[in-house]
Amino acid sequence: MPCTTILAGKKATYDGSTFMARNEDSCAGEFTPKKFIVVTPDRQPRHYKSVLSGFEMDLPEEPLRYTAVPNALPDEGIWGEAGINELNVAMTETETITSNPRVLGADPLVPDGIGEEDLLTIILPYIKSAREGVQRMGSLLEQYGTYEMNGIGFQDVNEVWWFESVGGHHWIARRVPDDKYVVMPNQQGIDSFDFSDAFGKKEAHLCSADLLDFIRQNHLDVTLNPDEGGNELAAKTEFDVRGAFGSRTESDHVYNTPRAWYMLRYFNPHYINWDSPDAELTPESDDLPWCLTPERKITVEDVKNVLSSHFEGTPYDPYGDHGDSSYRGKYRPIGINRNNFISLTQLRPYQPEEIMAIQWIAMGSNVFNAFIPFYANVEDTPEYLKNTDARVSTENFYWANRLLGALADARYGAAGVLVERYQNKVHAEGQRLLREMDKGFISKKESTRVYLEQCNSELAKMAAKETDAVLGKVLYEVSMKMKNAFSRSDS
Repeated sequence: MPCTTILAGKKATYDGSTFMARNEDSCAGEFTPKKFIVVTPDRQPRHYKSVLSGFEMDLPEEPLRYTAVPNALPDEGIWGEAGINELNVAMTETETITSNPRVLGADPLVPDGIGEEDLLTIILPYIKSAREGVQRMGSLLEQYGTYEMNGIGFQDVNEVWWFESVGGHHWIARRVPDDKYVVMPNQQGIDSFDFSDAFGKKEAHLCSADLLDFIRQNHLDVTLNPDEGGNELAAKTEFDVRGAFGSRTESDHVYNTPRAWYMLRYFNPHYINWDSPDAELTPESDDLPWCLTPERKITVEDVKNVLSSHFEGTPYDPYGDHGDSSYRGKYRPIGINRNNFISLTQLRPYQPEEIMAIQWIAMGSNVFNAFIPFYANVEDTPEYLKNTDARVSTENFYWANRLLGALADARYGAAGVLVERYQNKVHAEGQRLLREMDKGFISKKESTRVYLEQCNSELAKMAAKETDAVLGKVLYEVSMKMKNAFSRSDS
C-alpha cells in the first residue's frame, strides 16, 4: 500500500526515545476502515493462511502478546500494520517500495509468497529485539519469497532498523544511526550500504547471505567496471544501493521524491536552499539523503505535523491561495484523503519497562485527524478504538475522523482553524494525562494491566469528547455555507 515512514534514533529525539512512525494509505479510489487492538497469545493463530496470496505456514508456539492496527473488515486478511509486543519491541509494515526491471528479472516476485497482509502477524509475536526482527524477516523472505517490494521497520529501546526487500527473495537492512532520522516515501530508499560490515561485524548492516553473488551474476553494481573482480564489491563501504536496486522514473518524481524532499526540508530547513530556482535538492531530485541529523530534536508533534503535511509553505499546497495556481496539486502530498491511520511507536528509556512503550494513534485523513497516546502493555484496547466496522458512526475514532475530514476539506479556509485547535487540544491533553498517569503508576493499587487499561480508557474518553465537539463545530460551519442557503433577507 502507499504509505510514508519516519524513523528516528534515540539521540535524534527530544526525550531520548526511539521513534518509528508510518501512515497507511489505501489504494487510489478507496479507503480502508481500521481498528486498534491487542492480540493475546490465545488469539494468535498457530497455522496461518493468507487471504490474498494463499500463502500458509505453521507458526511457533508460545507467541508474545502484541498490539496491532488491522483492517476492520476481514475480507482482504489481517493487515496488522503497526504494533508493539510485550517485550517492548515494535514493528511497522510495510512501505511499498519500487525497484527496476534488472532486479525483478533476476529475482522475480513470488505470487504466492508473503506480503503486507501477513507480516506483522507472522513476525512481531516472535521477536525479542529489533535486530532479531530483521533476521526473522530475512529468513522468511528467503524461504517463501514475496509478491511485492517492501520496506519494514523494527525498533527496540536502543535500536531502529530499516529492512528493504530486493526482488522476490533478497534483502538488505541498515540500522538507523542514533543521532539521525530517516524519511521513506514509496520508493527504494537506502542510499548506501557497507558490505564490509554486513559480512564482517554486522554492527549496522545486514543482508542476504548470497547478495554479493546475486549482484555480480546479474551485473547490478552500476559503479563496478566489468573487468574488476569480486573482491572490490565485498570491500565496498558505500555501495550505491539506489543505482543497483532502485528506480528513478517520472512517476517517482511526482509521487515519491517530493514527499522525501518535504520531510527533509521540515527537519533541516537550513541544511540547504530548498526552494530557489537553483536549489541543489528539489522535489524531483534522485539523490535525496536517506538519513540526516535534524537541526533540532524531533518531537511527537513534529512527526504528526510532517505526516499530515500537504506542502504547506510551498507553491504545491493543494489548499494554497497564493502564487501560481498551476503548481497546486503538482505533487502527491503526505496528508491525503485516503490516509487510513498514523501510528508512532515511542519507546521511553527513562520509564519502567511496564510503561515504557507508547503507541500514538490517529485515524482518517491525516490533515484533519489528531494523535492520541496509548500504553501498549495491555490486554485490551478501548471500545472507541476497537469497535470499527462497516457502519459509518461517530461512536468510533476511525469513522468520526473520516467524517471530520470530509466536512472540513469542503471549507478548508474556515474549518481548518477549528481542526487545528482540536488537534492541539487533543495532543496537549494527551501529553498532560500521560504525564499524570506515568506518575500514578508508582502508587497504583491495581495490577499493571488494569491500571494501564483504565488509563487508556480515560485517554479514549477525552479523544471522543473533543472529536464530537469539533465535528459539531465543523458541521455547523459547513452547513451555513451550503450552496442552497437562503433566507428572507437574501431577497
